[in-house]
Amino acid sequence: MRESRGCESCGAAEIKRSELISLPVATVSIRVEDDRLRFSDVQHRLKAIFIGSVGNLVEWYDFYVYTAFALYFAASFFPGNNPVIQQLNAAILFAIGFIVRPVGGWFFGHLADHYGRRNALMLSVLLMCFGSLMIAVTPTYASIGAAAPALLGFARVIQGLSLGGEYGASATYLSEMADQKHRGFYSSFQYVTLIGGQLCALLVLLVLQQLLLTPAQLRAWGWRIPFVIGAVLAITALMMRRNLHETDAFIEAKKPRRESSLRKLFDYPREVMIVVGLTAGGTTAFYTYTTYMQKFLKLSVGMSDNQTTLVSGASLVFALCLQPVYGAVSDRIGRRWLLIWFGAMGTLFTIPLLNALQSTKSAGTAFLLIAAAWAIVAGYTSINAVVKAELFPTLVRATGVGLPYAVTVSIFGGPAESIALWFKSIGHESWFYYYLTGVIAISLIVSVSMRDTLRDSAMARHE
Repeated sequence: MRESRGCESCGAAEIKRSELISLPVATVSIRVEDDRLRFSDVQHRLKAIFIGSVGNLVEWYDFYVYTAFALYFAASFFPGNNPVIQQLNAAILFAIGFIVRPVGGWFFGHLADHYGRRNALMLSVLLMCFGSLMIAVTPTYASIGAAAPALLGFARVIQGLSLGGEYGASATYLSEMADQKHRGFYSSFQYVTLIGGQLCALLVLLVLQQLLLTPAQLRAWGWRIPFVIGAVLAITALMMRRNLHETDAFIEAKKPRRESSLRKLFDYPREVMIVVGLTAGGTTAFYTYTTYMQKFLKLSVGMSDNQTTLVSGASLVFALCLQPVYGAVSDRIGRRWLLIWFGAMGTLFTIPLLNALQSTKSAGTAFLLIAAAWAIVAGYTSINAVVKAELFPTLVRATGVGLPYAVTVSIFGGPAESIALWFKSIGHESWFYYYLTGVIAISLIVSVSMRDTLRDSAMARHE
């Protein structure tokens, strides 16, 4: 029996080999050519996603370096002896950058939907370069008085316009360049680079703190260095984005249009409200554990400058690693379950986590608590870009993703640090914990009631 079965298998193998040999040469050539085309397509997508992501990293580095170095330059622009008030003033200017983000979201969304994603991405990084360079050369309050914080605020407005446009154009570009089966994974790199931008800002801070400058030098003039670096990196990103290919979805959908993207957006009120609801809790949590956490560790937990930088940096590395993992999971089980995870766990554990973090004196324990928070928040950050892109058809996608997001971030995300510091200044820091829990609960309600965009996506719709 064994010999018979062996002969049967040998015969089958001989038949397959003979069939392959008997295939026409043209057919074999076509198959080889198809394999080459598929490989070339993958290379094309990966290159585009890489360049788009690198540009996104540079933009967010330029934006976040402000908050990373605020502990050093706040006193140069805001007189007084109270460090909490100085940080509050700096945080208010940080929030001003968010107030103008809706204008950037509208303008760059219109540009991306009418004239191409590539053009919008190039202009946004050019604006960010100008804003960073302006901060680098602005004189201090001691030199020009009240004009110093005014110029600083104007530079933040320019950066806010740039970043308001970057999010929608970048999220749309990465989502459209990714293939359908791995869209969640590839799109997660928007927040990989977004977090990476802040991580780079912290790394620059760490190098300057530990290797190059004294604390006095950092406060006197060293804080200008990272803004110069940011301007140079932005020019580099601009050169790279010049070679970006336009997305197939935009090319297929492109046609003469008279109706503005903003007017067209009114045809999708439910989708707009979903973006607003998801963003409210997600952006407040994100900015709590990024921009505000550095001040929290310093002013509330009582850590040294070095400990604050190391814990913040380590937690951002952990958060960065989570993004593609969660994105890949969403490609298997759906987007909605991850959003529900964020909403439910965030509502239940935000207050206990922040209370425990405030009472700890150990840097290691602080890192573990922040890492636990990131394991929750990544349920939103890893897929929020692709979820929003999958809600809208091509002709209104960049505006639909960017504008409602920017409006919500300007209301909830940007002011998060200012609100937390204000509660602290009046002696009720824990009230912020309840505020954060409340807005996450709003996102939970939206997540439970929305469709799963993995299975019900508008990515193939061009109207």
